[in-house]
Amino acid sequence: MRRPSRRPFLAGLAVLAGALLAAVPAVPAAADDGDFTVKDPRITESSGLAASRQHPGVYWTHNDSDDGAFLYAVDSGTGKTVATVTLTGVGTPRDVEAISIGPDNHLYVGDIGDNLGGTWQYVWIYELPEPKQLKDQTVRATQYVVKYEDGARDAEALMVHPKTGRVYIADKNEAGGSLYEGPAELAASGTNIFKKVASVPDLEVTDGAFSPNGKHLALRSYFGAILYDWKGGKIEKADRLSVPLQRQGESLTYTTDGTKIMYGSEGAASTVLARDVPGGGSGKGGSGNGGSGSSSSDGSAAGQDADGTGSGFKVGAIAVLGAVVVIWGFKRVLRRPS
Repeated sequence: MRRPSRRPFLAGLAVLAGALLAAVPAVPAAADDGDFTVKDPRITESSGLAASRQHPGVYWTHNDSDDGAFLYAVDSGTGKTVATVTLTGVGTPRDVEAISIGPDNHLYVGDIGDNLGGTWQYVWIYELPEPKQLKDQTVRATQYVVKYEDGARDAEALMVHPKTGRVYIADKNEAGGSLYEGPAELAASGTNIFKKVASVPDLEVTDGAFSPNGKHLALRSYFGAILYDWKGGKIEKADRLSVPLQRQGESLTYTTDGTKIMYGSEGAASTVLARDVPGGGSGKGGSGNGGSGSSSSDGSAAGQDADGTGSGFKVGAIAVLGAVVVIWGFKRVLRRPS
């Protein structure tokens, strides 16, 4: 008696194996968390840094002083500039020192430096939508006039809160500065008054950034940095950050997943160096306790089900079980007499 062919059964096992492997999600590439060197010879005074949310692995930067109204998109994988954006609708920049991205994927550029030691009666902020396509282009920006409630000052740090969209500025002072809060919405007409909401002692601030979930604020100086818990406009010191030794530490931004901080420096062929956030970072929606998990809408951690079991673990377990079944099936077939 002729026995049934093994081929249909083997084909079925192959299909099952393929389906199980397809169910395992691919691990996303960590495109924006490594060191890189800025290779564009035009960028010699990189003074601000912001991680793009629309283009993974891309960082926006600019020169300070009188370079002009230009922004550069740098690919962290190669260090090369992949787009140059020319701003229109603004005056001649004086001392561009900072860049940040708001919750609406708009770029906020801080022309807030004062090389005359705090004598300019007003400074400017430029807002523009982050380009959806990375190519050389001209983009019209909105220009905002900014004054401080307690008089002119020099500043190099501008931060946009990722949840509220409110703009904050930290001034630069050797003896320690202050944190200023802008209006709930910036007005293109008239003057936007920034009010002091907190002191920043023992730190000559050269840049700052909010964590992606908005629960922490990192401020740096040339040689040090401090991580603060964000208390709705107030700050509370949480930790001292490990800052790499750089020629002139000017810039800082979080990676988009919130686990690392990128530290930038001025100078030709300057390096941007990644350092872990204490506790693994708080992620995009973390609990703010320094853990690396982020919260989902039902309150459970991202990558976990409501009962706390990691969904990645469950999928992996299913895949392993499926592989066992496939191997068992092959062995059964091979043991059958022909």
